[in-house]
Amino acid sequence: MPTSASQPSQAPKSKSNLIRIIAIVLLALIVLLGLVVLITWLVVKPKRLVYTIENGSIQNFNLTNDHLSANFYFVVRSYNPNKRVSIYYDSIGATVNYNDQTLAFSGVDPFYQRHRNVTRFDLNFTARSAALSSSVSKDLMLEKRSEKIQFDVWLKARIRFKVGAWKSRHRTLRVSCSPVLEVSRPKSFRRTYCYAEL
Repeated sequence: MPTSASQPSQAPKSKSNLIRIIAIVLLALIVLLGLVVLITWLVVKPKRLVYTIENGSIQNFNLTNDHLSANFYFVVRSYNPNKRVSIYYDSIGATVNYNDQTLAFSGVDPFYQRHRNVTRFDLNFTARSAALSSSVSKDLMLEKRSEKIQFDVWLKARIRFKVGAWKSRHRTLRVSCSPVLEVSRPKSFRRTYCYAEL
């Protein structure tokens, strides 16, 4: 019975050809996806969101036995400089901090921000007998005597981007601001620029 001597050599060749074709297709898909991302980025040209604190004040400040009671008020300015990107702010939580210690919490109602839009919102915090470490309490009292107290305001938001009809999945936005408040002269408050990261 005659046997074909070419069959064993054809099997490895066809297998290597199949692997080569799969590799070429995968490489083409990666290049195509990269081009789509690049073209989308060039069309959209995303810019960093800009946040500032425009105003702030402290009222009913009382520090007794390492416990702080106070009302904090801040006006936050949110600027979306993008031409084609709008933003859904689905939830926003905020804290006011001193020396990395949280003094009070606040929140903001969800809102939608169109492209090239400025939105201002108020943050109202109430610290009710917030317990402080003795070192933090001492530093806070010293700064109060100098009439300048530096607080940090942190925002954490769940946002979605909208470009045309497309909407992104949720992303976490973190914003940190460090304003200086002059307790005795709230009208002299200077705009504070914040750092935002996604």
